[in-house]
Amino acid sequence: MAVLVKTTLDGRKLEVVGLAICLGGKLEAIELVEVKRHPNRVAIRQVAPDATHMAGRVPLTRAEAEIVATAFANAQAEMMANPIAIHERFRLAAIQKACEQGIE
Repeated sequence: MAVLVKTTLDGRKLEVVGLAICLGGKLEAIELVEVKRHPNRVAIRQVAPDATHMAGRVPLTRAEAEIVATAFANAQAEMMANPIAIHERFRLAAIQKACEQGIE
């Protein structure tokens, strides 16, 4: 189930689908980055002064970021109740760890 965060000026929907943030139905980000920690924070503040977080290329206000955080928490709770999802998360974590160590 998708959770609508906002509609961009060009009409695309920014939605949370599971643990992903999608823009116009395509993956945009898997996490939120606070503007104060973003490498381009000066430019972001000039263009979107109300932004507190970034979802990929999309600036979000505090209220929009809270919608994303709540949707992530709900999706994670649903996944943690599903044994298949738990197994898949461990499998993906093992693959990521192996890639970090140079084992592919």
